[in-house]
Amino acid sequence: MDDTQLMKGDKLILRGLKFHGYHGVKPEERTLGQKFLVDVDAWIDLREAGKSDRLSDTVSYTDIYRIVKGVIEGTPHNLLESVAHQIASTTFSKHPQISSVCVKIGKPHVAVQGQLDYLGVEIFRSRTADGQI
Repeated sequence: MDDTQLMKGDKLILRGLKFHGYHGVKPEERTLGQKFLVDVDAWIDLREAGKSDRLSDTVSYTDIYRIVKGVIEGTPHNLLESVAHQIASTTFSKHPQISSVCVKIGKPHVAVQGQLDYLGVEIFRSRTADGQI
């Protein structure tokens, strides 16, 4: 199954999460830190939650929010690729009912000559048949 097929269906959506972190390869990024913008999509079958109206039949948005907050505000990484991967892998380990996740991380304040909203990465990860990513 290709990524296009995997990205269809029910999902939880978290947009515009903002945190201060210390990720990057430059010394000033590690000492001063900076703002990070994060979006997360988490694919999960929401039919049972739709029928039952019970939180226990889904994953709480706040659980995913806490994962993102913990990674962004936690141990510094050199690369945003590594930060995004940590968010995805932690989401999978804490919530086995999530089948795929897309994590987008932007750095709005970068030392680049020119106008921009942000620079960043976006990763898409799915569980394999054996549950690994």
